[in-house]
Amino acid sequence: MKKILFVASECSPFVKTGGLADVIGSLPLALKQSNGADVRVILPLYDEVAESYSEEFQYVARFHVTLGWREQEVSLYSYEYKGVIYYFIENNYYFTRKGIYGYYDDGERFVFFSHAVMAALAKLDFVPDVLHAHDWQAGLVVALANIEQPIEGLKTVFTIHNIKYQGVMPHSTFSDFFNLSGEHFSGFEWNGMINCMKSALFHADKITTVSPSYAEEILDPYYSEGLHPLLHERLEDLSGILNGIDTKEYNPLTDPNLHITYRDSRVKKSINKAFLQEKLGLSVDESIPLYIMVTRLTEQKGLHLIKRILPEFLQHNVQFILLGTGEAEFEAFFAELPHIFPDQVRSLLSFNEELARQMYASADFFLMPSQFEPCGLAQLIALQYKTVPIVRETGGLRDTVVPFNSVSGEGNGFSFANYNAHDLLHVLYDSLDVYQDAIQWRRLIKNVNKQKFDWQHSAEEYSQLYATVTK
Repeated sequence: MKKILFVASECSPFVKTGGLADVIGSLPLALKQSNGADVRVILPLYDEVAESYSEEFQYVARFHVTLGWREQEVSLYSYEYKGVIYYFIENNYYFTRKGIYGYYDDGERFVFFSHAVMAALAKLDFVPDVLHAHDWQAGLVVALANIEQPIEGLKTVFTIHNIKYQGVMPHSTFSDFFNLSGEHFSGFEWNGMINCMKSALFHADKITTVSPSYAEEILDPYYSEGLHPLLHERLEDLSGILNGIDTKEYNPLTDPNLHITYRDSRVKKSINKAFLQEKLGLSVDESIPLYIMVTRLTEQKGLHLIKRILPEFLQHNVQFILLGTGEAEFEAFFAELPHIFPDQVRSLLSFNEELARQMYASADFFLMPSQFEPCGLAQLIALQYKTVPIVRETGGLRDTVVPFNSVSGEGNGFSFANYNAHDLLHVLYDSLDVYQDAIQWRRLIKNVNKQKFDWQHSAEEYSQLYATVTK
């Protein structure tokens, strides 16, 4: 039985800002169920986690961590949730703050976390075969494990969830934070800076990312954020494993947030649609196609394309609902849109999980025209709720959404390749044509109903990877 220690900066249900937390919250249990692996997770103990869960934590150990001239005390706790053991690194100076990212000293905070994980390994009643770190906040753990060899034969895997964020710090932090001799500097330096993600890519035994297409894309300078030369050097050790979703958590048959639950009944889905239309003051009319977006309002999500063409598309008899918050430019656009199209558009500039689920369950189409998307979970959730995705062919979107072919009847959604507003508009018109053709719409929905993106297949691929790396 393989023993795997996940190292990450966030994990659902404890603390979440994005898809990384969903992966860390679901994959360990899937690995345990798939092949009996003992997978545990180690995380920082943020203030909001302590407030919600600390009364149930078990004390493990207390020790000191040195960071250059600094010495900080660490308390280590454990907690079992759904059969998986989680360890939490407590330090009041670095982690007792509101929110988890966005501080001026984030680099220092996660260097400290990495050193603390190394020190914690000696305190655990658990000796991992593989240390699996996720994204830049945990990348230094891979480097330190390779250099310090805290456990004989310990192998390392590093997963890139989003290469855009790399944890870059001034080169002077190497001598200030790392307590390492100068011979190791080159394994951390990139373009004159200390780069946490680069350190992991340089030192890891195996490198993965969250979809096969993204593994190909990040070899290209357009997507790599400057790291493509190193990735080409590590090409034999790089692979893409598609994320899944927790199909128990996202299940329209049992979701308590829905007006009425369903498996794949279009009648019950239309009841949800009517409920949402009435709730938001839109015309209650099944014949009007309902398009939704549930998203962060950032450029990455293709919102410049949306700004360019959505007013034109809204000249047709369609409805559009947006849920999300983000950059001021996009919030302003979506705030104005319902005033221009009061009978068709609702912009909800907030985030509400109950309403998000109701939107997935009610919509006919889910719009996700991302500029880049390492994997994407929202399109998988949409498919789980039997809603047709419209995406750009990038990263995991390309791997999960097959464009509908009205001749062959194959496909589960709509997609376009070029990052171009009128290409998006073209597929929106295609989706409208299919919706209005009862025969084609039934063929498409039949395909959507067959989709399943749980964690089982992904867990099997990770298990094979662990077996390979520990040979």
